[in-house]
Order: sequence, then structure tokens, then C-alpha cells
Amino acid sequence: MRAPILCFVGLVGTGKTTIASSIAKAMGRNFARIPFGGMGDPLDLRGQSRMHPEAEPGKIIKSLRITQSKNCVILLDEIDRVTDEGRSSIMGVLVELLDPEQNKDFVDHYIDFPTDLSEVLFIATANNTHHISTAVLDRLEPIHLPSYSDEEKITIGKKYMFPEVMQQSGISPESLKIEDEVWAHVVRPLGFDAGMRTLERTIQGIVKKVARMIVEGKGQSFTVTQENAREFLPH
Repeated sequence: MRAPILCFVGLVGTGKTTIASSIAKAMGRNFARIPFGGMGDPLDLRGQSRMHPEAEPGKIIKSLRITQSKNCVILLDEIDRVTDEGRSSIMGVLVELLDPEQNKDFVDHYIDFPTDLSEVLFIATANNTHHISTAVLDRLEPIHLPSYSDEEKITIGKKYMFPEVMQQSGISPESLKIEDEVWAHVVRPLGFDAGMRTLERTIQGIVKKVARMIVEGKGQSFTVTQENAREFLPH
């Protein structure tokens, strides 16, 4: 019995790629990522014949070479973002890749010899499923990742992002404090955002501003309160 091929579907910044790499780490397998954004030629996956002077293997064989293993985890990242011109042909290659009855004899044009991909664990991500062909979706197990709530963002920001950004900036924990009442403004500086990237940039902006103030001799410790939040939050 084969495990289903997972496809994480969600908006930008909701952690799709992070979950895929965490699965590989938990399973003790090597990990490779193939970005599909802007891909327009199926030969990018399948490789070119060595008859062409600039021929090279496709991204699938390159991933096996990078991971140095035949049972690695390969992330097919953002498979819905291929170009309109190459969508149908790329989806045809994906059907072969994701079908265990076909991928055991996958042929790269450069190698021109069947390669067994049946032990590879493929994981896909997509922003939505509207541009994914029915044949590909039939071989996937879509898992929708919802947007983060404000409470979840506050918890992640306070416990994980803020200490990590402080450490990266070389600032001691005593040099900057953010009061609990301010975090509601930190997670929504410019309105709603589904993912975590805007929150991370906002925290980085606060920490960088404090680091500069310390270097300029304006103080050694700062506390962000509701009264002075505008001075620290990036605009």
C-alpha cells in the first residue's frame, strides 16, 4: 500500500514549504525542492537529448544527484504557477511522475535510460487548485492550509520569531521589550495578511531600529508601548 501524494494548498506564507522540509527531516530522508514558478518547458523536468550542444539532465535527475539517494523527498513547489503555454505538457510529465505505475520507468532524455522513482516521496504545493489539471489532481491528496489567526501570529511572533531576530541582530534580550498590548498592532501593521512573512518583516524592522538607536548612543534598553509604538513600527 502506497502513501498518498500530499499537496499542500494555501496562500503565500502559510508554511507549505516548511511543512514539506519538516516531513523529510522527521523521516530522516534527504530533501530537494523544484520550483515550478514560471516554468514553461517540460524539458526542464525531463532533460534534453545529448544531441543538443547545451543539453543537461532535467530537474528530477538533478534532485536525485543533489540528495545522493533514491528514496529522497522531492518538493514540487507551486505546481499551479507554470506558464499558460507549457501548462498542458508539464502536467503530462507530472502525471507520469506522480503515478507509481509509471514513475518506476521514468526516462530522462539526457540519460536515455529508465530511472526508478518509485521510492521517491513526492510532495506538492499550490496556492490554489484552479490551474492544476484533473489528471494531476486525481493523483494528489489536497490538504488546505488556512490563514493564521491573529492569536496564532501573536504566539508565534512572541515565542519564536522575536527571540530569533534578536539573536540574529546581536541584541541582548534585556535591550528590547515589547508589551503584550502592542502585539495586536505588530501582527497587523497594514491590515490582514494570511501568512507570516509580513509579521517577520515587521519584527525585523523594530529590532533593526532599536539596534541603530543603540549604536547611535540613544540608549541601551527600550520598551515598545502603546504610546510610542508608532516610533518603532515600520511605515
